[in-house]
Amino acid sequence: MRELDGSEAGGQFLRTALALAALDGDPLKIEGIRGARSNPGLRPQHLTAVRLLAEICDAEVEGASEGSTAVAFRPDEVQGGRYSVDVGTAGSLTLLFDAVLPLATRLDEPLAVTATGGTDVKWSPTMAYLRRVKLPLLREYGLQAAVEADRRGFYPAGGGEATLWLAPSSTDPIHLTERGAVTAARVDSVATTDLADASVAERQADAVIEGLEAGRPEADGDARDDDHQELPVVERTVRSVEATSAGSAVLLRVDTETGVAGFDALGEKGKPAEDVGQETVDAAHEFLAHDAPVDRHMGDQLAVFLALAGGRVRIPAVTDHVRTSVDLLRTFGYDVSVEGTDRPTLVGDDPTSR
Repeated sequence: MRELDGSEAGGQFLRTALALAALDGDPLKIEGIRGARSNPGLRPQHLTAVRLLAEICDAEVEGASEGSTAVAFRPDEVQGGRYSVDVGTAGSLTLLFDAVLPLATRLDEPLAVTATGGTDVKWSPTMAYLRRVKLPLLREYGLQAAVEADRRGFYPAGGGEATLWLAPSSTDPIHLTERGAVTAARVDSVATTDLADASVAERQADAVIEGLEAGRPEADGDARDDDHQELPVVERTVRSVEATSAGSAVLLRVDTETGVAGFDALGEKGKPAEDVGQETVDAAHEFLAHDAPVDRHMGDQLAVFLALAGGRVRIPAVTDHVRTSVDLLRTFGYDVSVEGTDRPTLVGDDPTSR
């Protein structure tokens, strides 16, 4: 049985490790789960992932209870079909779905997961980022996946509902080393109906567009060429949605010659809608100040797919999440590494050589 120490890692380490065990079919034990956190052990969102992955691969599980700091996981074969889970809190559904996505490469029949929880919450990608940035990029490389968001869920009540659809997939090597020119910008803004009178969704979207038109402020009197790179807005989507808790979110998607990048932000009580929109603009300008083809958060999310299919992806920075993902994948025998420092590249060698 492979044994891992999760005391210095967070929930993503747990979810990815379980997914890799399901892919390999090998038993796994994780101890010290979230040991450095103020509330260590399995919280409802982590427990939901354990139970869902166990159901999908008919695994025997020990330690699957709230607060548990150790889990033993003995998987069988990955099975398609329809599954339904309820986090019971505003725990992130996008992170839950991230744990399931790699299983498409082991499916013999379609799989659907309907989950209830938080669709747009802190410390995780928004539902729009998953639907409009990550999944379109992965579909370019063979992953057959889509998400339907039937109801939005914001903190603290959650209550959102979404369904992940997967089909048996054979993924191709991912080669993203050059960005090329920016071709378009797309804005997706959403707010709950109780914020409609304040026009929160409209103001978020308008702030993004106005921020893009204004360009990046010059630093110390000197502007880079990239600071004035045009981001033509070709799509502006504004929606008002029903939800149990009030909330809002906005996504700025940047299309380039080789792929897409995304920058999202959440509304908060006391935070003007204009500031929410501008947050995505600032992140986009930071992205454009360099020439990596993917955004900062996409780098570590692609690591598992580089392990499964191979390829090279240049990333903006080697974050702690990237380091943790690479170390974990290497523990499972995947040849994934980071090359370079000034222009770092995530590299996955040909998995058929394993």
